[in-house]
Amino acid sequence: MESFHSILKKELIYLEKFKTRRQAYRELFEYIEYFYNRKRIHSSIGYSTPDQYERTYRKAL
Repeated sequence: MESFHSILKKELIYLEKFKTRRQAYRELFEYIEYFYNRKRIHSSIGYSTPDQYERTYRKAL
């Protein structure tokens, strides 16, 4: 979890100036749901995205 927060801060929080809480919420949601979970690969899960890993896991069950 700490690694995730570190990456989130480096790749989004420190690069943006949010005008409202609503904008911050929307940007965080989009980052997590559309980039982090679907496009960004992770070495700890075999260089796949969390979305790919979850689909593979469910098929294996």
